[in-house]
Amino acid sequence: MNYKTIISKLKSHKNPKNIAGMAQFGISAKNTLGVNIPIIRSMAKKIGKDHNLALELWGSKIHEARILASMIDEPSLVGKKQMGHWVRDFDSWDVCDQVCMNLFDKTEFAWTMPFEWSKRQEEFVKRAGFALMAALAFHNKSSDDKKFLKFFPIIKREAADERNFVRKSVNWALRQIGKRNKNLCSQALKLAREIKKENPASKSANWIANDAIRELNEKHFLQNQK
Repeated sequence: MNYKTIISKLKSHKNPKNIAGMAQFGISAKNTLGVNIPIIRSMAKKIGKDHNLALELWGSKIHEARILASMIDEPSLVGKKQMGHWVRDFDSWDVCDQVCMNLFDKTEFAWTMPFEWSKRQEEFVKRAGFALMAALAFHNKSSDDKKFLKFFPIIKREAADERNFVRKSVNWALRQIGKRNKNLCSQALKLAREIKKENPASKSANWIANDAIRELNEKHFLQNQK
């Protein structure tokens, strides 16, 4: 399928009810068609990998086209410049997370960008730093624990950011890293307690810590000890 055919097909699946529902979950309605993710994934499988087409789809500014772009792009051809351009375009948490999980975590810059993006002030750029940590923790099964422990000072530093899409991504990164194995679970629980102790006045830090402690204790760590 070429660019025009893909855009036409996406528009044929436009669903106003879905758009309204997405808005309730904080997903931007701007340039959004309301196409379900399974439909987008099905299209991606039929298209296959195509770097240039991915760039074209991203340039359309259409919400679903950008998610599709992340599914068909070729990680080996994605440079730091492209990642910087795309991350600045993020205007919705789901596009941010989809791009990080589908594409960015497979590039050669996956382990370095969290350090850079987490220092940025833009809400979705900062979120991308933590979404990328979570994606690496979920997908990268063979990496050494030390690589993930290097993210802990960043998680601790940004835990007091009160913005909703940032705090949820910090929490996600902490929980996902803790779910990898017994050692990281123990280290993540320790970090969560430190975050809570050192930020008593921060609603965000306390929520991040309490939620991580609850999930890692109840749903992962304790279950794995049975």
